[in-house]
Amino acid sequence: MLHKIDIKKNRIDRSSLKLLDVAALLKDVPGEKLVKGQVETIVEELDKGVYEVEFDDKQGRTIASLVLSNEDLMLLDFEAEKVM
Repeated sequence: MLHKIDIKKNRIDRSSLKLLDVAALLKDVPGEKLVKGQVETIVEELDKGVYEVEFDDKQGRTIASLVLSNEDLMLLDFEAEKVM
């Protein structure tokens, strides 16, 4: 049986990002060779809506560490809610 997902209901407030959350980049950062959709980890909340994020390669080595605002990030949620 297929279940519909109510996207509007499941939207996550970007201000809810917290330490060690996994998020996706919402813009290209050419100077760091990072592209929209790349996944990063929140490593520090510097101010409300401002975070230090870390990008790693497949071996777990840090390739970039940047300060980004919540408008640049999308929280990745690994649990889908079923809607009937």
